[in-house]
Order: sequence, then structure tokens, then C-alpha cells
Amino acid sequence: MAKQFSLTEEELRVLLPSGGAPLFYNRLAWAKTHLKKAGLVAQTKRGVFHISPEGKALLQSPPGRIDLAYLQRYPSYARTANPLVETPPDAMGSETEATPDEIIEAAHSRSVAALADEVLERVKSCPPQFFERLVVQLLIRMGYGGSKAEAGRAVGKSGDGGIDGIINEDRLGLDAIYLQAKRWEGVVGRPEIMKFVGALAGQRATKGVFITTSWFTQEAKGYAASSQYKVVLIDGARLADLMIEHNLGVSVVVSYDLKRVDSDFFADE
Repeated sequence: MAKQFSLTEEELRVLLPSGGAPLFYNRLAWAKTHLKKAGLVAQTKRGVFHISPEGKALLQSPPGRIDLAYLQRYPSYARTANPLVETPPDAMGSETEATPDEIIEAAHSRSVAALADEVLERVKSCPPQFFERLVVQLLIRMGYGGSKAEAGRAVGKSGDGGIDGIINEDRLGLDAIYLQAKRWEGVVGRPEIMKFVGALAGQRATKGVFITTSWFTQEAKGYAASSQYKVVLIDGARLADLMIEHNLGVSVVVSYDLKRVDSDFFADE
């Protein structure tokens, strides 16, 4: 890309305002993220990408401009895109009606959204056994399961009767939560949730969590909400959000302190 646009060494050395990364690679990463969400490029392994069949089809009759509005025509992109956070800031830094706080919040939201996409992609590419361990670690980070050893013995056993595992709701083990964890690509419909609820009934359980790397249909969500059992559905997007919230599989690269004037300090005593 640098050769294609004849960028100079000086231009390639320009950093983001935070100084954390080169501007060129940051913008390239964002372009790659949006194209992946639209299904126009695919990642084969770390650092290696190729144009997907959809991307090749687009190149047969390329539009004058591929921007965020154009990508909305692809269902995979439209389903996950958030207009509030997907709109990139003006590259030239022109003034807008947004306050500095709003700009920071929007930038943070964009960064988290891109990170969530990458986290979910990594989870989908990992072996099933890794996904089972990930579920254990996430639930422990969220305060369930007691110790890691206890949770590890409970989750990951072959699913008898539609149950993939059982984990304590609290450290004392006063109640249990029954789990089903599926690393799927296809949508999860109502029949799968009905089977899970039936498995809960067979175990005389009252609480269950169904975790998937894909997403649920509205019918599946409606059935879970109307069930006499307490059933929580966690789709791929929510799973990635929870991993980020509880610092599982992610790490802090840079942090900022947002400061305001201390009115008490300047108060007229």
C-alpha cells in the first residue's frame, strides 16, 4: 500500500497523537477491519490476508469509492455496524460541533468495537477445547465457579442430555448454573434453545447459560425470555464484550487521564 501511494519514509514515520503507533498502519488496520466485517477480505493466519470471493466479485465492477456507507449493503457488515461509533473522525482534524469529551468517547467506542471484532475472530479460530477453557476463565473472572480448579472439573465434560457443564453460582455452591457452549458459525434458532431448556428440566435445574460464537434468532430470544427457567443467551458479540470488560485475552496498551478544573481548589473561601 505504501508503494502504491508512493508514500515517503517521512510520511510512514508519522505517529498518532498518542505516539503509540504509526498513523499509516493504524489507518490500514481500520480499513482492513471494515473490509473483513463486510466479507470482502479474509484472514488465513496472523498477518496474512486474501481477497474473498465476494471481494473478487466486487472488483469485476469496482465502484468509484468504497466507504462505510457503501459497505452497508453487505448483510454481515450492516448487522454489526453501529453508525454512532463507525463514523471515523475527520482525518484533517476539522472542527465539529462535538465537544472534546464526545470526541474522546466516540474514539474509544470505535477502538473497542474493532477490538471486539478481532477478539471474536480469534475465538472462532481456536480449537473447541480452548473455547471450553475460555468459558471457564470468563465465568471465574465474572465471579462464578469458586476456584479455577473447581470450575475446570465442572466445565468441559461431554454434554450429557444437552448440558456441556455445570458451574457454581457462588463460592459456597449454594446454587448451580448449567452451561452449553457452542463454537458455531451458523445462527442458533429456537429448536436449540428448546433442547437446552428440556435438558434443564431433565436435570431439575432452574438456571442456564447458552454461549455461542454466532448469534441467536429473535424466535430463540423470545423463547428464552418466556421460559419458566432462567435462561441467559450470550452471543458472539456479547462474549467479546464480556472478555474485554473482564480483561480476558486483552491487555491495556495505553491509558489517558481526563482532567477537569477542581472548583473546590479555586473556591473563594
